[in-house]
Amino acid sequence: MANRYAIILAAGQGTRMKSNLYKVLHPVMGRPMVQHVIDQLEQAQLDEMVTIVGHGAEKVAEHIGDQSRLVIQDEQLGTGHAAMQAEDVLGNQDGTTIVVCGDTPLITSETYQALFDHHEQENAKATILTAKAPTPAGYGRVIRNEKNEVERIVEHKDASEQERQIDEINTGTYCFDNKTLFQVLKQVSNDNAQGEYYLPDVIEIAKKANQKVSAFMTADFEETLGINDRVALAQAEKSMKKRINENHMRNGVTIIDPDHTYIDPDVKIEQDVIIHPGSIIGGKSVIKSEAEIGPHSEIRNCSIGENSVVKQSVATDSTIGKRVKIGPYAHIRPEAAIGNEAKVGNFVEVKKADIGDGSKVSHLSYIGDADVGNNVNIGCGTITVNYDGKNKSLTTIEDDAFIGCNSNLIAPVTVGKGSYVAAGSTITKHVPDDSLSVARARQTNKEGYASKIKNRK
Repeated sequence: MANRYAIILAAGQGTRMKSNLYKVLHPVMGRPMVQHVIDQLEQAQLDEMVTIVGHGAEKVAEHIGDQSRLVIQDEQLGTGHAAMQAEDVLGNQDGTTIVVCGDTPLITSETYQALFDHHEQENAKATILTAKAPTPAGYGRVIRNEKNEVERIVEHKDASEQERQIDEINTGTYCFDNKTLFQVLKQVSNDNAQGEYYLPDVIEIAKKANQKVSAFMTADFEETLGINDRVALAQAEKSMKKRINENHMRNGVTIIDPDHTYIDPDVKIEQDVIIHPGSIIGGKSVIKSEAEIGPHSEIRNCSIGENSVVKQSVATDSTIGKRVKIGPYAHIRPEAAIGNEAKVGNFVEVKKADIGDGSKVSHLSYIGDADVGNNVNIGCGTITVNYDGKNKSLTTIEDDAFIGCNSNLIAPVTVGKGSYVAAGSTITKHVPDDSLSVARARQTNKEGYASKIKNRK
């Protein structure tokens, strides 16, 4: 197999996006669109990948790291000029180079691989990735001769009425013999209305030099969508969402309403998981078998164990064990670890806290900066008071403790094994094992005093 290289054209400002964010960093299903391109190209076993960037190069570098070499195009003078910026890196190499736009996140690794294979089998100097467009207006048309060979590409505005009837379009993705690409790029002229150097001109120049030009048609036009504005961005999001959801469903996941379920590309979901409508699962989350998510739950970078249920809740950067019940309306904040068979109920917030196996925080509580043991019961309205305005401190509740309703545990403090805290207590000192702690004001009743208050009004 010939050496393989890739050039990603990602220097455009994307003015039609009307955004301060660099165009190719706009996310599609939680991942920058250029990252989708790079991830799919990597599977083609490339020898070198070069990404051409312009404005915002530093931010692109932050996202893609060492996955691709970056080359800066100081002036944006067209796609041909952009590709030429890779000459110092690739110009002397033998092999095949694919040129891809950084705003085409839907093209799959299978399509890239098929394009490479077709180009090399045809022994072509240039190969165009084409597609049948249902509404080809605005696209460059691929003109073939009587032998079905590619003659040229004609832009829509320059096409005759007969040529505009052609529905095979140029997707803007190409394979080239690497040395031929850089030789021909030097012949591309900017004698046009925009004064730019266009990459498609390479096809016409190569054809006039009697070099073989081929075309490979992808069966899925939707894959080739280029994103130039927020409308196309939404279309890409919808297409990517459908692709991801269908893949999970084919692998044994039940998604009740795929149109209203959003799952990022890096999420791993085991079979027999049920996902209800309105759920968003992002980052590098892992959902184990027979778990149930939603409706209307948001999960990011979480591990959720077998047979656990997260209902109408938010969980971020946390670990949830097996057979756990979360929600409805719970908030699991970063660095929480919920043990097996635990319960975090409605309107409970957990932050940077370990909740042990079998423990329950059933409703209306805040558990932050806490180490909660096994089989602990935390009553309604309990607060671990972790912040004194300057420092955060740890609350420890040991195994089998029982915390009564409306208790304040003023950290740092420990409630010992098997101990009880009476409802309404404010605990400021450590509670020994097997104790009852009562810390509340003595009740005083003044009979008949209510009438005096009413008469005063």
